[in-house]
Amino acid sequence: MGPLDKYISKHLFYTQKGEREGKMIERKYFHINEGLARAAKNANSFSDYVEGSATVEYQTYVDRVYDVVDKIAKEKPHLLERAMGKAERYSQKLAEYYNDYYRNEASCPSILISGGSNFPTRKKEKQNSRRDTLHKEWQYLENYAQKITHLLTMEQPILSSDENAIELLEEKLKDLTEMQERMKAANAYYRKEKTLDGCEELTDDMRREIEENWTRGWYVGVPFPPYALSNNNANIKRIKGRLESLKKEKSRETSENEVADLPGVTVKENVEEMRLQLFFEGKPEPEIRDILKRHTFKWSPRNGCWQRQLTNNARWAAKQAIEEIKSKMED
Repeated sequence: MGPLDKYISKHLFYTQKGEREGKMIERKYFHINEGLARAAKNANSFSDYVEGSATVEYQTYVDRVYDVVDKIAKEKPHLLERAMGKAERYSQKLAEYYNDYYRNEASCPSILISGGSNFPTRKKEKQNSRRDTLHKEWQYLENYAQKITHLLTMEQPILSSDENAIELLEEKLKDLTEMQERMKAANAYYRKEKTLDGCEELTDDMRREIEENWTRGWYVGVPFPPYALSNNNANIKRIKGRLESLKKEKSRETSENEVADLPGVTVKENVEEMRLQLFFEGKPEPEIRDILKRHTFKWSPRNGCWQRQLTNNARWAAKQAIEEIKSKMED
């Protein structure tokens, strides 16, 4: 994805003028142990702990996520329930992280606080190891918060197995189509007026970014170069193709059939999860598992089967895998 493609993706949510009316979403916060936070501060610093500061810091991060949820409520209400669920989970997990972090920091004082005499070296090593684990948890939470933002910008991949996949794809197609018309109109306005002033198709942020791009030497002449329109149009065609294929698959009913000449093996076309699934009685032999893996079937502990995305290619792969398994069992 080039700079302009990122720019277009970033501004897709500006395609509707004005903001829709909507109520603020209730924000859910979880308990931060101020006692642990105070102890952690005292174990690592000579300065006094500011009461309530740990809770304020935690709520600041949570508020950033809920600010995005408020925008989703106005601009993409069909994604609101999913966004609210993710925001609440983020809030809960972030509180758990902070409490674990303060507990670990309080577990062993800094050598500057306690002094070097009889310093608990092994305890400090254990604390440092826990710090590494907590850092990974923090990175996970940062990525999780980004997923909520992606619901707004539609940058996250839309999986065919998503319950609202068709609705999400239709929303993305709508945004891409509106952006295409907006880019064409903005280019036509600039060719006629020789300025971006007064162009209703551009928000202030969009105009400012275009002008900044021009100063960097990016395509100058029109707000959106031909390749931007071409790339966006290709995405429109791709999404249309996915929609047509997905609607066709979703119109089918889930089917389940036992495989002839392979007792205990069942093929299921799971339309709800958009997965082609192979069920075995018991654990398949290593040779059979290798066959399944070669045909890109993966083991699903949750569903207790070998599966891959439900497509015509998957149906063909299942037939090939079954024939190879039959041949292997005849040897």
